[in-house]
Parts: sequence; structure tokens; C-alpha cells
Amino acid sequence: MAKLGKRMRAAREAVANRENVSVEEAVKTLKSLAKTRFDETLEIAVNLGVDPRHADQMVRGKVVLPNGTGKDVRVAVFARGPKAEEASEAGADIVGAEDLVETIQGGRIEFDRCIATPDMMPLVGRLGKILGPRNLMPNPKVGTVTMDVAEAIKAAKGGEVQFKVERAGVIHGGVGKLSFDEDKLTENVRAFVDALARAKPAGAKGAYLKKISLTSTMGPGITVDLASATAG
Repeated sequence: MAKLGKRMRAAREAVANRENVSVEEAVKTLKSLAKTRFDETLEIAVNLGVDPRHADQMVRGKVVLPNGTGKDVRVAVFARGPKAEEASEAGADIVGAEDLVETIQGGRIEFDRCIATPDMMPLVGRLGKILGPRNLMPNPKVGTVTMDVAEAIKAAKGGEVQFKVERAGVIHGGVGKLSFDEDKLTENVRAFVDALARAKPAGAKGAYLKKISLTSTMGPGITVDLASATAG
């Protein structure tokens, strides 16, 4: 087990007796502990009462954070002809077809979001084993398989966050930068949790939102009171 540095030891000690605190307190604490030279991301982890091995308990969706993510999202679009031109004009970082497939198969994945027009999906399907594990595969359920590529690009670059439950029933997501004002981070956290609540699958039984934790890129984790996270 790696030895903790002085900064991390001090950070953990600072939150050692803080559990089930309000979103406001958790955000304030994590901001006060940020000592790195870069702008850390505020991250949320939510334990859900679902078993994603069952199709009727899969949780997947998206949310547009009211105050954005603070991240420069690189967008790749699979399209041809007029739709390719539309994507370029809308600010896509990469636009292509067969050439983009070859680039990705060659190991170059220089984007954070992948969008495709429906007619391109037979081509994009070849990349399932590469893009799928990275949660980059275009999917109509989250609006990344669409003819309205301009709107999808705008959403991706404007603060939209996609989420998908992991095998253990946990969902992770970035909800802003620690340089954001406390009230803006708090609003983003609640927007994310609200989107998860609305995405509750029909097969979920019992408690759905079981535990919520906030952390920063280089900081400790703090559990958040469920009632505080769902208030708004």
C-alpha cells in the first residue's frame, strides 16, 4: 500500500468525523482543502439500489449542469456530406467517416464525446469494443445518435454530462471545477442527483439512492446527507 503524503494525510484528518453533511458543507470543505496547482474537478459518486446485470435495472442518462462542467469537451462526429459540414460549423473538433474509424482503430482517441448520424452507425458499430468500454459509443438514448448534430455538439460543449451505472451499482460524474463559486457547485450537484432520481428504472426495488459522496480530483471523500442532495 502506497504511503500517503503529508497533504493527503492532513486532508483526511480534516474530514475524518464529517459524515452525512449537507451539500453546502461538503463543497465548502473540499474547496478549502484544495492545494494543488491545477483546478481540480468536483466529483460525485452515487451508490444506487440496482443490479445493472438486469436490463430493467439499468440506469443511463444525461443532465445539462446549470453552471457547466468547466471542462473543454472535445467532440468527434461521424457524418458525411451536409451533416459533416453542419458539424464543422457547429464547432466539432473532429469530423469524419471511414478515415475517423481508421484513426480510432489505430489507437488515437482524441475526443471526450462521440456523436453520429443514424446512417453512420453500421460503420461506427465496428468500434464497439474500443468505444464501448470508454463510454464513448454513440447511443440514441442519450442523444448522441441524431440528425441534429449541431444541437448535440452544443449540448456536449455546454455542460451536458452523461452517466451510466457501473457493475457495482455506482455512478460517477464530474460536476464542475473547484474554482466555481460554492453556490454554483451546489446547484450542479443537486441537478445531477435530480437527473439520477428521474432516471430510476422500473425494476428498481427498495431504496434507490443509497449513498452519495463528494470528492475532488486530489482530495478525500465526504458522504453527503441524502435529503440535502435532493433538496432544491
